[in-house]
Amino acid sequence: MPTRVIVFIDGSNLYHSLKQDIGRTDLDFARFSSKLADGRELVRSYYYNAPLDQTKEPQRYRDQEKFFERLRRTDYLELRFGKLVYRGWPKEPPYEKGIDVKLTTDLLVHGFRNNYDVAILVSGDTDFADALQAVKDVGKHVEVALFRLKTSRHLRDMADKVIRIDGGFLSDCWI
Repeated sequence: MPTRVIVFIDGSNLYHSLKQDIGRTDLDFARFSSKLADGRELVRSYYYNAPLDQTKEPQRYRDQEKFFERLRRTDYLELRFGKLVYRGWPKEPPYEKGIDVKLTTDLLVHGFRNNYDVAILVSGDTDFADALQAVKDVGKHVEVALFRLKTSRHLRDMADKVIRIDGGFLSDCWI
């Protein structure tokens, strides 16, 4: 029986890491997820993000909607949305609510339902470490895909395997 993989992508974390470390964001998510699965059976990928407010950021909203529409057409990828809170806008940027909880819930529920053998988390957010431990405690393997290996020591220590994402890794994952 092949090893089943589900990829959990913290969209904002990935976007900012791509922009800062690689200098481009035109990632082909089907190729990216397949590369992370590394020959194992890719059951599904989940992409977590928060839609912009159309009335507050109309142009960025339109650009984001085009991006989300491309993701919706990606086989075996599902979008999961939290929300953006615009408290203090426009002097202060909006902040995400509910993203980490949705990702953690899906990670745990799919693990408990035995929907995967390996969970791959694409995030450098150390807040996910306890959820990874819970998944490991039910006999699953967890891998973390990170851009900067000097970040999130606790998250790296919790993972069974760390996948380093850099320009070389992504060389064949662009649109």
